[in-house]
Amino acid sequence: MVRPFGKKNFTVDVRKSIVRGHELGAHPKILATQFGCSSSQIYRILKNNRDDKTSASCWTARTKTSQKPLVSLKNRKARVEWAKQHLSWGPREWANHIWSDESKFNLFGTDGIQWIRRPIGSRYAPQYQCPTVKHGVGSVMVWGCFSVTSIGPLKRIVGTMDRYVYEDILENTMRPLARANLGRSWVFQQDNDPKHTSGHVANWFRSRRVDLLEWPSQSPDLNPNEHMWEKLERRLKGVRASNANQKFAQLEAAWKSIPMTVVQTLLDSMPRRCQAVIDAKGYPTKY
Repeated sequence: MVRPFGKKNFTVDVRKSIVRGHELGAHPKILATQFGCSSSQIYRILKNNRDDKTSASCWTARTKTSQKPLVSLKNRKARVEWAKQHLSWGPREWANHIWSDESKFNLFGTDGIQWIRRPIGSRYAPQYQCPTVKHGVGSVMVWGCFSVTSIGPLKRIVGTMDRYVYEDILENTMRPLARANLGRSWVFQQDNDPKHTSGHVANWFRSRRVDLLEWPSQSPDLNPNEHMWEKLERRLKGVRASNANQKFAQLEAAWKSIPMTVVQTLLDSMPRRCQAVIDAKGYPTKY
């Protein structure tokens, strides 16, 4: 009987993706099919990883919790397909795109990083992950966007972010920025949050003739705007706020201080982001 797959020479990053997939619950035989190799090679990679862990100190002293999403098989396939379609895109193709996202920032405590003790190599195991939340007591929700030519104003979200609030942001914040900086021909990026894809908002996009970038679900690592939030976190690390108004003022000032060179660097990373998703077979990447 001819074996469908033989031994392959995997890079370190791909081997890490295999280990990560197994930690997220994927069976070795499933991983073998996804990565195009034999099951025995997958088992060897996993065994070598276990041996590496036992040869070093078993537990880390202090580590950040992982907030990577658990990506379904359907969405992993969609992520890989999207990454392949956009892998060759460069500055010219992304020049007329507007990137958007929203985020929650804690009012008190640390910069949002939680620390735990876990075994080495198990960062992406479900029991060591911290689920992200959209709302909470003592926090400020904000929405932001940018393009290759400009960074839009930071919009504070008071109360619940529903389809009507989102439509108001699109009409009075995003659209004026897009038309002022990109003219009439531009493409808008958003994730697949239900309020973003609601019929009410879809009608707004149609009436305003806004072109949307098709977006794979569970793909924050493909959105460069995610790293803008990380920059805000770092800039405000250790800065306390006594109330939500003060926190937003701090966030807004930090947002305005981000130079356009940061945006350019993030957009230049798109080919690497796409390649990382392809190499990881759709699993979460370092981005």
